[in-house]
Amino acid sequence: MSADGKITDACHGAARFPSVADRRHLEQCLSTADATLFGANTLRAYGTTALITNPTLLEQRRQQKRSPQPTHIVCSRSGQLDPTMRFFSQPVLRWLLTTPAGAALWATSNSFERIWTAPARGSDFDWATIMIELKTLGFHHLVVMGGGQLVAALVAADLIDELWLTICPLIIGGHRAPTPCDGEGFALESAPALTLISSQTIDSEVFLKYERQRLSS
Repeated sequence: MSADGKITDACHGAARFPSVADRRHLEQCLSTADATLFGANTLRAYGTTALITNPTLLEQRRQQKRSPQPTHIVCSRSGQLDPTMRFFSQPVLRWLLTTPAGAALWATSNSFERIWTAPARGSDFDWATIMIELKTLGFHHLVVMGGGQLVAALVAADLIDELWLTICPLIIGGHRAPTPCDGEGFALESAPALTLISSQTIDSEVFLKYERQRLSS
């Protein structure tokens, strides 16, 4: 995010301001994942998904008897995605997490290895049940790559264990520009608390790792 807490500008385009070091950092995170989850707007902005390209990381996954890339799960209520995006030709397993209406749009397509109609709770996705199902399917480590609405929904459901932030040296501003966690927000007295686990500075970027504070049971 920018120094003032924005992940892109008010036009919601692709955020291409992070450095090579940050892209390497993301790749390292992805190399530990069974799957990655991201929202439709994030995919629309970039047209692609992040891949592991480092030969050492790829070899580590091979030795662990894992696929070269984690499964890439797109979350889209509408299911309205451009099938000509480069994402659909990238060498990854693609899943779509969507509504019955969204699933119907892809019923005759082989663009996704799995089209998953999400369990719902009222008008919202039932994220707790979704995470249980993912674990049952063998996905134990999930990396969420955004955007802010998706992260907000998972934070509200208390399903985020770690938060990784890279602070980049620029100011974007604008009340319509998205942040790492959008949604309705939290009252201060109930805002989820974090503990700083590590920090590192590379050139003008700061890399932070937080852990979610939870009361011991």
